[in-house]
Amino acid sequence: MIKTRFTEMFGVQHPIVQGGMQWVGRAQLVSAVANAGALGFITALTQPTPEELTKEIKRCREMTDKPFGVNLTILPALKPPPYAEYRHAIIESGIKIVETAGYKPQEHVDHFKQHGIKVIHKCTAVRHALSAERMGVDAISIDGFECAGHPGEDDIPGLILIPCAADKVKIPMIASGGFGDARGLVAALALGAEGINMGTRFMCTVESPIHQKIKEQMVATDERGTDLIFRTLHNTARVAKNAVSQEVVAIERKGGAKIEDIAHLVSGQRGKVVYEAGDPNHGIWSAGMVQGLIHDIPTCKDLVERIVREAEQIIRARLDKSLVA
Repeated sequence: MIKTRFTEMFGVQHPIVQGGMQWVGRAQLVSAVANAGALGFITALTQPTPEELTKEIKRCREMTDKPFGVNLTILPALKPPPYAEYRHAIIESGIKIVETAGYKPQEHVDHFKQHGIKVIHKCTAVRHALSAERMGVDAISIDGFECAGHPGEDDIPGLILIPCAADKVKIPMIASGGFGDARGLVAALALGAEGINMGTRFMCTVESPIHQKIKEQMVATDERGTDLIFRTLHNTARVAKNAVSQEVVAIERKGGAKIEDIAHLVSGQRGKVVYEAGDPNHGIWSAGMVQGLIHDIPTCKDLVERIVREAEQIIRARLDKSLVA
């Protein structure tokens, strides 16, 4: 058993987190993660309305009696979602753990804290982690350049970012981006984190609510199977490399690209169809470099138990024996 400040603070058995993932963070996956002793998050904005989020939380509770949370990602938009209504749904549903991410979360953090909810804020830079700490969050999830989704604009990989953050952040910190096995967990602990966040790895499990062909695609892909898009728009995103992402990259390389030039390619609805229909080239979908470490499609229980068991073996067999009196 590996206990850390994180497991004690959030009441989970293992220092492993399944963070929010658009179209993926649904009750069937989150409950399986929770039942495995890790901490899973329902993705609030995957649900089309706050009312549907309330139903999804209820559905998750019917499948697990273990702790789980809800992710609320705040992004700048011309017509933002009704965040206050989503917050209300989370609070009224009795959720005790929230993962925030994105743009200026202070209002959301304050509201959740007023109702006794623990908040983990996900960020991509030490300065942002320190800002969130000052806002009063309970823990940080620090996302390295290897991650799926938005790695920020600093391009700092986890091997540097995690210990740099650990040197300055006082509250518990989860390492995110590029984690998928026991070696990553042991490395994260050594670098100063209190556990790991896995997104892409949990996508490739039996309970993940995406098409089997997409899971098989991730198993077949190596660590080179991603593209960075939106670089020229200063909103970098790491996505699975496919025909659509390559077209976006080509347009951006020509220079002067605007969002209007690529909007038809990067539509979230097209990405949703990828997961539902199993066509990996239908649209943009998120995946990290950790694909190179994914070789099977286990249940969440088997995955979590394997990571913890092998991490304990590494600590005992490799690290303890390396010490010389």
